[in-house]
Amino acid sequence: MKRILSGIKPTGAPHLGNYFGMMKPAIELQSQGEAYYFIADYHALTTVRDPQAMRDNTRGVALDFLACGLDPEKATIFRQSDVPEHTELAWILSCVTPMPMLENCHAYKDHVAKGKVPDHGLFAYPVLMAADILIYDSNIVPVGRDQKQHVEVTRDLASVMNRLYGKKEPLFVMPEASILPQVATVIGLDGQKMSKSYNNTVPLFEAEKPLRKKIMSIVTDSTPVEAPKDPANSSIVALYKLFASAADVEKMEADFRAGGQGYGVFKQRLFDALWEYFRPFREMREQLAADPGYVDSVLRAGAAKARAVAAKTMDRVRLATGLR
Repeated sequence: MKRILSGIKPTGAPHLGNYFGMMKPAIELQSQGEAYYFIADYHALTTVRDPQAMRDNTRGVALDFLACGLDPEKATIFRQSDVPEHTELAWILSCVTPMPMLENCHAYKDHVAKGKVPDHGLFAYPVLMAADILIYDSNIVPVGRDQKQHVEVTRDLASVMNRLYGKKEPLFVMPEASILPQVATVIGLDGQKMSKSYNNTVPLFEAEKPLRKKIMSIVTDSTPVEAPKDPANSSIVALYKLFASAADVEKMEADFRAGGQGYGVFKQRLFDALWEYFRPFREMREQLAADPGYVDSVLRAGAAKARAVAAKTMDRVRLATGLR
C-alpha cells in the first residue's frame, strides 16, 4: 500500500488556495493509501511569533481539515512538533545538503529579491520539508505547483543519502509529487496567486457578511457594464470554476461575452456558489467545535501513530550513519 504524506502550515485560517491546492486532494487520497497529514507548526515558526496564535491556528487547521472531510479512521493527522524525529532527521540531512541547492530554492530567492534578510529557518526550510517526507517512507506527496521544487530537493537528498549510506539497500524511499493541474494555482482577490503573504485570500469559514465583502472586492478592470468582457482573464471566472458545474461556468462565460451585466452581478454569482459549496462543511465544523476534546484526542492519536513510524525510520538512519 502506498504511503501518502502532506502538511499544511498553521499561519492563519486556511483559505481556498490551501483547500484546493492541498486539503481537497489530500482528503481524496485518504482512501487510496496509508495517509499521514501533519500540521507544520515547526515550519510556521518562521513567521508566527505569537505563541497563542500558534496554538489557535494549529487547532483551527485541524478543525477545518476534519470539517472538510478528513476521516481519522482513514488518515493520520498530527501536529509536527509532537514528532521530534522530524528535526533530528533534518539535522542529519543538512549535513549532506549543498548550500547552492538551498540558495536556488524559490522561497529563499524571492525573499532576497524583495530586499528582506532571511533567517536560517527560511533558508533551511526545504531540508526540514525533506525530513518530513522521508521519515515516513512516503511514496506520494500532494503539493501545490509552487511546492514541487521542494519535493525535487527531497529526492536529491534521498539520492545522496542512499548513495552514501544505502550500501545494501536504499536508506530512503524516493517520493513523487502529486499535483492536480486544474487547481495547481488558485487565483486571489487581486489576480495574483492566493497567498496570506499577499493578503488576497478567501478563508474557508469566514462569516457570511465579511466573506461577501471579500468577494465583492475582487479586482476587475474598468470595462463598462454594457460592453462584452473577457472571461479568460477574469479572476471571478477562475474562482467560479472551482465551485460551479460545467454548465454554470459555460453560462457565466457566455454572459461575460454578451455584455450588459456588470462585474458586481458575476461576483454575487460567485459568492452564492462558494457559500453553497461549503455549506455542509460549515455545519460539520460547528458540530466539531462544540466538542474541543475530540480534536485534541484525534491529534494525540495521530501523533502516537506517526511517531511509531518515524522512530523506526530514525533507528534505521542512526544505524546507517554510525550514530548507533
